[in-house]
Amino acid sequence: MTGINWAWEAVGGDPALLPRVSTVVRRGTLEAKLPVRELARACVGACALAAAELGTRRGGPAEVPEVRVDDGAVAAAFHSERLLTVDGRAPVVFAPLSRFWRTADGWVRTHANYPHHRTRLLGALGLPEGASMAAVAERLAERPAREVEETVYAAGGLAVALRTPEEWAGHEQAAAVAARPLVERGRLGSARARVLPPPACSSPLLPAAGLRVLDLTRVLAGPVATRTLALLGAQVLRVDPPQLPELPDQHADTGFGKRSATLDLAVDRQAFEELLAAADVVVTGYRPGALDRFGLSPEALAERRPGLIVAQVSAWGAYGPWRGRRGFDSLVQVATGIAAVEGSAGRPGALPAQALDHGTGYLLAAAVLRALTERSYDGGGRFVRLALARTARRLTDGLQRDADGGLAYDGPDAWLTETDSRLGRLRHARPAVSFTGAPADWQRPPAPWGTDPAHWA
Repeated sequence: MTGINWAWEAVGGDPALLPRVSTVVRRGTLEAKLPVRELARACVGACALAAAELGTRRGGPAEVPEVRVDDGAVAAAFHSERLLTVDGRAPVVFAPLSRFWRTADGWVRTHANYPHHRTRLLGALGLPEGASMAAVAERLAERPAREVEETVYAAGGLAVALRTPEEWAGHEQAAAVAARPLVERGRLGSARARVLPPPACSSPLLPAAGLRVLDLTRVLAGPVATRTLALLGAQVLRVDPPQLPELPDQHADTGFGKRSATLDLAVDRQAFEELLAAADVVVTGYRPGALDRFGLSPEALAERRPGLIVAQVSAWGAYGPWRGRRGFDSLVQVATGIAAVEGSAGRPGALPAQALDHGTGYLLAAAVLRALTERSYDGGGRFVRLALARTARRLTDGLQRDADGGLAYDGPDAWLTETDSRLGRLRHARPAVSFTGAPADWQRPPAPWGTDPAHWA
């Protein structure tokens, strides 16, 4: 077992189970100035151990199965959205306007993968739709980075000024992040949940079989978590607003094992309430408070569905001056000093993968699995809450790096497989969550976005 203790502790795990975990260390995976490999390994390892524990609790093996964390599988999983191909076509990971730009006094990074974010960014800069890259660069070069940050934010777009770790440490949002644990966990209501029967299938071991997970998340951490729960046997129904289609490649990557439906919460409340009435877990990935007006705060959900597990993930956390801001992995890297640390020759850099998204996603899944184990003893509901900024803090705050050594890493090919789907022939990363008896792949490929009915199978 190598270095998963802190992640297992963060999700409330029993330290006596840690000897069940072994690690295959591989040189050259997720190489960076910061300990990205160690972060990734710990998050996946904690998730796999939580799954093995729940499987045992629900009538599986008498002893918690052994967990094996292979750095090669973890690296492939953390690059899943980049390694995916659809009928041989490589994915589109970042749109042209999602990048670093020079400003009058430094650097800013924008995020405009979604069309509505691109429109808002251009509008904030006083530019028309279809403006050239040169026009955007010229406009940004005239302005200070933090002025751009605030102007674009006020217009509903996404831009973050580059900060050093020291500058971020002095920010009010950094203080709010530091004041909270990596994984917030707590009780939710006092009513008891329905008792789940043991999983019907013993091979492979599916710890989440029979569970219904309502997936209200967007790229990327939340969908990674719910994809993992689907791997483990849960019935996962992703629900999106019909007016906000998901990016096709991102949906294909994170849609394994799930069904995909659309639902307008402002209109189709009865349909949503019927879904909630039979759900065991609700996972949300919107800005804190954004769904409260629909009655989707953890407390309101638990009042209507006693014993529910509510999991929330956001970019900046639910507290502090940035709690209501939109954010993505790349932007959190820029704000928290990671891009400054990973840069060179006066230019900002980036982690070798969207490690904040993936790491937070696996931790979120681990927290849900542990909450289900805890619920099996008392029937009470639970909430868990994570933020990319808190994962960034863990990465930059003294996480121990491995000593040199380990097996050679020859690239991701050994951890890729191919699957036919309605989207086409998919080449994709195999699951990184591995324990004795674990499923080797998802039970169903991703479906086209929004093509399933909004009801449980």
